[in-house]
Amino acid sequence: MDPLEVVILAAGLGTRLDRPVPKTLTTLRSGETILERQLSGLRSVCGEQVRVAVVVGFKLELVMEAAPDAVFVYNERYDRTNTSKSLLKALRSTRPDAGVLWMNGDVVFDLEVLKRAVALAEDGRSGVLVNRSAVGEEEVTFTMSDDGAVDRLAKKVPGGLGEAVGINYVAAADKPALVRRLAQCEDQDYFERGIELTISEDGIRWSPQDIADLAAMEVDFEEDLEAVNRTFGRLG
Repeated sequence: MDPLEVVILAAGLGTRLDRPVPKTLTTLRSGETILERQLSGLRSVCGEQVRVAVVVGFKLELVMEAAPDAVFVYNERYDRTNTSKSLLKALRSTRPDAGVLWMNGDVVFDLEVLKRAVALAEDGRSGVLVNRSAVGEEEVTFTMSDDGAVDRLAKKVPGGLGEAVGINYVAAADKPALVRRLAQCEDQDYFERGIELTISEDGIRWSPQDIADLAAMEVDFEEDLEAVNRTFGRLG
């Protein structure tokens, strides 16, 4: 197994949720913020010493104060770029021999979800966590090739088989290709575009890891937050 590092993408403005703080600092009904829940889960599953890099931008001081034990990567162009460029900066800060588990800073999940992500790392497989029971209109969806690997990964993919949940793993051997392709992405591309380019241009195989039996939810809108609170509100 490659050494494991973690990246949380939390640089964005979060305009759709319309909060005065970065979206990752949104407080859940349980009393914890999204970021606190993510960090607690990561340390529980990956160990207290796992290196966690948080990509910051909008009101970065608030995020840094909330997670003093994390490492921070600053996307100084956070208001002009999307997740492809935040992930690029973060991957360049990781050890060359490390595989990287990364997630959006607005995703709330069961601990078992992380365990399935870590299973990819243990197998040395780059992968995308997906929910094959849902295909939302605003979500990133995917298709598969004949060999069962991810083929397409983007918003509104024709014939989408399910949703990507915003948690992914890249093995150390595949990371240089992902870095190259993220660098080629347009500023407003999501990181999924970089994954697609590694598939089409480099022949990288990304395994779809289904978590349809578990809960993993991204908070983009107020109704998403309400759904998360219904699902996770009483959990620690």
